[in-house]
Amino acid sequence: MSDHRASHSHRPLSRLGFALVVAFASFGAAGVARAQSLLELYDATRAFDPTYLSARAQADSAQYKVGQVEALEKPSLGVGGTAKHEEINMPKRDWLGASTVQAGLNGKYSLYNKGNRLTVEQARLGLDIAAADLEAAEQDLIVRLAQAYFDVLGAQDTLTTTQAARTAFSEQLASAKRNFEVGTTTITDTREAQAKFDLATAAEIAADNDLRVRQLKLNHVVGKPVTPKRLALPVALPAIMPAAVEPWVERAEEQHPQIRKARIGVDSSVLETGKARASDGLTVDLSATVGAVNARGNGAQILGTTGSGNVALSVNLPLYTGGATQNRIKEALALEEKARQDLANARRGVSEGTRSNFYGALSQAAQVKALEAAESSTKLALDATQLGFKVGVRVNLDVLNAQTQLFTTQRDLAKARYDAVLLNLKLRQAAGVLKPEDVAATNQLLVK
Repeated sequence: MSDHRASHSHRPLSRLGFALVVAFASFGAAGVARAQSLLELYDATRAFDPTYLSARAQADSAQYKVGQVEALEKPSLGVGGTAKHEEINMPKRDWLGASTVQAGLNGKYSLYNKGNRLTVEQARLGLDIAAADLEAAEQDLIVRLAQAYFDVLGAQDTLTTTQAARTAFSEQLASAKRNFEVGTTTITDTREAQAKFDLATAAEIAADNDLRVRQLKLNHVVGKPVTPKRLALPVALPAIMPAAVEPWVERAEEQHPQIRKARIGVDSSVLETGKARASDGLTVDLSATVGAVNARGNGAQILGTTGSGNVALSVNLPLYTGGATQNRIKEALALEEKARQDLANARRGVSEGTRSNFYGALSQAAQVKALEAAESSTKLALDATQLGFKVGVRVNLDVLNAQTQLFTTQRDLAKARYDAVLLNLKLRQAAGVLKPEDVAATNQLLVK
């Protein structure tokens, strides 16, 4: 009974009916949402993604940090004032009282302080570090978006392939049942076709669920429900240029944000050592005060308003700090060595990642070509097997296996194409040269 229901409930549509269903589905999908390109979603994600926006806010804050530190080399000016009233009870005399109001301007300027100068230089290096962090965050955003984008397309292709396989196996199952009923085949053919159909049904359920999960992840990255555009067929994958690995490694050494940040870290640690040494050195400050005092009352020594002003030059040279300066210098030297080792580690890590992604991208491009050839050969093999089945030299299982091989190859080819596009972007990220222009170039591979 169950076999009978399966053969009829999943009976394939006629070509006209199938075309009408596809057209209706396409029209309905277009009415619900317009498909967006990778470049469109990239622009939308840059305005939404919290990770990227956090890095951008951090980069924006670095300039204000520099402005704060630069104030160390500029004069400062302040205003201050006091007001007081005093009364004194003198024996055998009247009360004595006085009210005094005092106001003034206080200014200070550092004439010589090596530590301040080094602190300013160090803060300016922070701008370059923030720029490197922002660049790395943008590259990460591109790869995360592209990964989610092509994961959805890959899941769609997998679902389409499993649906096509289920339809084909349903037709083969119905054929096997008809042939068994008229006595031209055995029950084995029917059971084999039923097994293939059941496996295809399970695979379709899994593929449908996977597509939902991938779609949710893409929506989460972009911040809204979206529909990605598909790759244009035939796919013309971009060539990997330069075609040798060493130029990629050299570019990574020069441009990778992680190496730049580590190199700046070494420069900053050298300045920190200089600051530690300067803390035991000479400092010269100039200060000035201009003020006025107004006094009233019978207890005031001078009635009325008087003015005052002074200029002072202060020189300071620490003689003994209890070992604080010496230990600070030793600490800075140790951290300087750490920064150098961090730079060496960054270089090794970036070089390894660049080489790995380069060879991975080359291998993936070759795999795409191999699978394209395999798709053509499996189609020919299926046609030959179906012909052999009709003339009686092939059995039903041969047809089922040939169909399975074709659908598996088509699924693997679709995934390989998406992986090739992604690895091209990841190679550029590994070398530190991934730019928004690369998103636009990848966007050209999609349907218009």
